[in-house]
Amino acid sequence: MYSWCTSLRSGLPSLLISFFKLILILESVDLLLPPILCSRSIIHWLISCLPRIGSERAMSSSSDEGYLYSEDSVVNSRGMRLFTCSWIPTKPRGVVCLCHGYAVECSVTMRGTAERLARAGYAVYGIDYEGHGHSDGLQGYVPDMDALVRDCDAFFAAVAASFPRRFLLGESMGGAVALLLHRMRPVFWTGAILVAPMCKIAEEMRPHPVVVSVLKMMTSIIPTWRVVPTNDVIDLAYRMQWKRDEIRGNPLCYKDRPRLKTAYELLRVSLLLESSILPQVSLPFLLLHGAADRVTDPSVSDLLFRSASSADKTFNLYPGMWHALTSGELPDNIDAVFCDIVHWLHQRSDSETETETETQLKAKHDAPTKHVSSS
Repeated sequence: MYSWCTSLRSGLPSLLISFFKLILILESVDLLLPPILCSRSIIHWLISCLPRIGSERAMSSSSDEGYLYSEDSVVNSRGMRLFTCSWIPTKPRGVVCLCHGYAVECSVTMRGTAERLARAGYAVYGIDYEGHGHSDGLQGYVPDMDALVRDCDAFFAAVAASFPRRFLLGESMGGAVALLLHRMRPVFWTGAILVAPMCKIAEEMRPHPVVVSVLKMMTSIIPTWRVVPTNDVIDLAYRMQWKRDEIRGNPLCYKDRPRLKTAYELLRVSLLLESSILPQVSLPFLLLHGAADRVTDPSVSDLLFRSASSADKTFNLYPGMWHALTSGELPDNIDAVFCDIVHWLHQRSDSETETETETQLKAKHDAPTKHVSSS
C-alpha cells in the first residue's frame, strides 16, 4: 500500500499536467467545455506550479557575470497573477524596464537583451503581459490594451522609483506600450529606447478593410476566436533561422493566428498613436529601426521622430536589417545595435546629470539627430 501511494503521489503531477494540457487542446479548437474547465488562468497556473511542488514560487540565481537573476509574480487589479523577472547587477547605474512584443515574453525571448544591459551595469525588470508567457490569461488574448498598460505602470513604477535614472525599452508592440506608459507619467521616466515600435501596422501586415470592418463588429461576440488571417510574423520578423526555430519551440510564445479582440486592440492602439499621441512624446528617446522591416513600418518611426516634441531624440535606421534588431539579426548586427543602446544609456546615466530636468536637457544636448547607420 505504501509503495502504491508513493508511486501515485510521484506520478500525480504528470497526470494532472497531461489532463490540463488536454483541456487546453480542446479549448484551442473552440470546443464547448464547462466554464470551470475553460478558465485558462486556472489551468495555466496549475501547469506552471506543479513542476515546482515543494519549492517557492519566487526563485533567484546568481551569475558569474556580476548580476542576480530572479523570478517572482504580482497580482493585478483584476486578480490575475503576472510573472515578473529581474537581472540586478551589484551596483546598478540605472534601471531599464522591458516591454516585450506581442505573443512573446521576457524571461526567454528577451533574456539576451536583459543580460547585455545587466552586464553594462543596469538593473533590468520585465513583466509578462496578461495572456503572455508565464502570466495568467488566455494565451495570445489581449482584451484591453489600456488595462495591459496599467498593469505595466503599476509594476514598473514600484520597482523603478528608487532609481534616479529610469528607462523604458520597448520592442514592437512593447514600443507602443512604452509610449503609453510615458503618457501616463510624463516626467517619471528619464528616457526610452524604442526598437521597431508598433506605431502603425505595416501595410502588408494590415488586415484587409473588409476584415477590419467585420473585426470591429464581431469582437463583442467571439473575442477569443483565432480567425484573423495574417502572414507568418516569425518568418518576417527574425532574419536568422535558429531564432525562428527557438521562437517556434518556445511554449511560452503564442504562435497561432491573432485572436479577434487582440487584433482589434492592436489596430486601435496603433491608430491612436499615429493620430494623436506621437506629438505628445516629450521624453528623451533612442529610436531604432531596420530599413528592411516588414512587420512595423520604418516610415512611421520617421514620423514619430519628426512629430515628437522631445528635445533629446535620436533615430537610427539600419540598412538591410529586419524587425527583430536585438535578437533575430546577424551577430555583428546585434552587437552594433547594443553598442548604440549602451552608449546612449551611459550618456544619460552619468552622475552629474542625475537631477537634470527636461529644461536643462534642452540646453545641454545637441539638436535632435537622425542617423542612418553604416552597420
